Amino acid sequence: MIEVWAPLARRVRVRLLGDQGATIDERELRRSEAEGWWRAELELADGDRYGFVLDDGDQVRPDPRSRRQPEGVHAPSAAFDPAAFAWTDAAWTGRQLAGGAIYELHIGTFTPEGTLDALIGRLDHLVDLGITHVEMLPVNAFNGRRNWGYDGVLWYAVHEEYGGPRAYQRFVDAAHARGLGVIQDVVYNHFGPSGNYLPEFGPYLREGRSNPWGDEVNLDEPAVRQYIIDNALMWLRDFHVDGLRLDAVHALNDDRPTHILAELAERTEALSAQQNRPLSLIAESDLNDPTLILPREAGGYGLTAQWSDDWHHAMHVALTGETTGYYADFAAPEAVAKVTQHGFFHDGTFSSFRGRPHGHPIPPTVPTWRLVTYMQNHDQIGNRAAGDRLGANLTPDRLAVAAVLALTAPGTPMLFMGEEWGASTPWQFFTSHPEPELAKATAEGRIAEFEKMGWNRSLVPDPQDPATFDRSHLNWEERQQGEHARLLDLHRRLLALRIQRPELTDPDAAKTAVTSIRDDGPPRARAFRIERGAVSVLVNLTSEPVAFDVRPGDRLLVSTRSASLDAGSLEVPPDAAIVVGPELAAQPVGLDANRTSSS
Repeated sequence: MIEVWAPLARRVRVRLLGDQGATIDERELRRSEAEGWWRAELELADGDRYGFVLDDGDQVRPDPRSRRQPEGVHAPSAAFDPAAFAWTDAAWTGRQLAGGAIYELHIGTFTPEGTLDALIGRLDHLVDLGITHVEMLPVNAFNGRRNWGYDGVLWYAVHEEYGGPRAYQRFVDAAHARGLGVIQDVVYNHFGPSGNYLPEFGPYLREGRSNPWGDEVNLDEPAVRQYIIDNALMWLRDFHVDGLRLDAVHALNDDRPTHILAELAERTEALSAQQNRPLSLIAESDLNDPTLILPREAGGYGLTAQWSDDWHHAMHVALTGETTGYYADFAAPEAVAKVTQHGFFHDGTFSSFRGRPHGHPIPPTVPTWRLVTYMQNHDQIGNRAAGDRLGANLTPDRLAVAAVLALTAPGTPMLFMGEEWGASTPWQFFTSHPEPELAKATAEGRIAEFEKMGWNRSLVPDPQDPATFDRSHLNWEERQQGEHARLLDLHRRLLALRIQRPELTDPDAAKTAVTSIRDDGPPRARAFRIERGAVSVLVNLTSEPVAFDVRPGDRLLVSTRSASLDAGSLEVPPDAAIVVGPELAAQPVGLDANRTSSS
């Protein structure tokens, strides 16, 4: 049976095509008036090329639920049988997000080859690092060869340049064999600007309503809601994915009694019970609203976790001193303490960037791991004018402090690819729109956006230039060199410490406290203590040594610079972070016992 939802069509045919595009068969579909579905008794073999012809035209359109687009999003679809893959992960019982560590990456720039199969060859690096979950930027089919992935138009198909859907199954199977969970980033708030033929089939979009990325998805239409739900379940069921990262859910405007996110959470929980493994839903939202992660019984949507930009902003300001734009409010002396202890900085407070009060407080009963925290991610790097990472503006010593803050925080930590060794390569915004007008508009729009914020246009790379894409590839050779190797070793030790010390994954927010030791200077020249139960994180971002009191019996657990512990006191060098606590079974560890500061 072949079927398609096309309530706007008067007539629908399915056309079968040969290798050279010649028609080998064409069938009329019958309409079910009540639902707007068209169906025909036709079985497709794996790899068969086909498409739909609407009304009395002759143009072949890809299947809105296409599983594969071998020649791109403007070409016919190819049948794909997900059940044909021989999985080897029958013993896989999944990965809980609680206590985990996420690694965000983009397939096209993570390896020189930019494919899923090449990514398999780097999984052992992530296992050795101590990662539990791999989170991939969107892989759905988009027009062109290079893209971040947020311009997808066929949500059910895996971009062919990455290897297509069968390579995706190979990747997930290989990840599970190494004990790694897989989280897939999905975009349900808009479609890309090129190759979106869905409005010809039905009312997938709301007329006259848009968000910053395009026309709003029509959540008033039950079939469109089902389109989203079915897509999410496809990743979790047919591709054995362990979780989804839901892009910009604040753009999902839904006035129905049951929000689409609550509906999705309910269906995901049911599938989790059927498959006997945990399945996670992680929201990206700029609303600072705990409704997303509160249980449905408490009036929430029941999602597993959400990103916390506030935590990032507070730490970014503390490390860099940058206070322009949305960073302005986070120069407040209490910013680090508030995001560490309570999750959100703006929890009803006035936001100078928005010009109004913003956010809501997180109830203290919410486990801290439900917030995903990060020092860097694809947005916070790539949406800077030059796509510069923290390492472009910080000394190696400060990068080491950033690592300690990121991996001892109460939330679920997430690293962005290459962050673990302080990658020198930027992560820049790149596209490859084949249409000249769209390519020009994208490049000019990008430059104009940053010129409004005071940036020199010469600093903004052309997203259409292949060199922008090339520059964004990781340089794997540097991870074994000098400061890069030392930082990589520090990340390994910190992730190991998270496993060794239950205090660092304790979900009780009440067991975390922050004390300012010196806050009379600018944001990047402060010293503070973060208590995680019996473990203390001592941070000195000033230019002079700062003495911290320590508990009797405390030992150095991790240090970014050499320091000596005297009875009851520890002098922390400038631009350093030291983790102390009761003695571990293993020897205390440090970044380099004989190293001196390079700042």
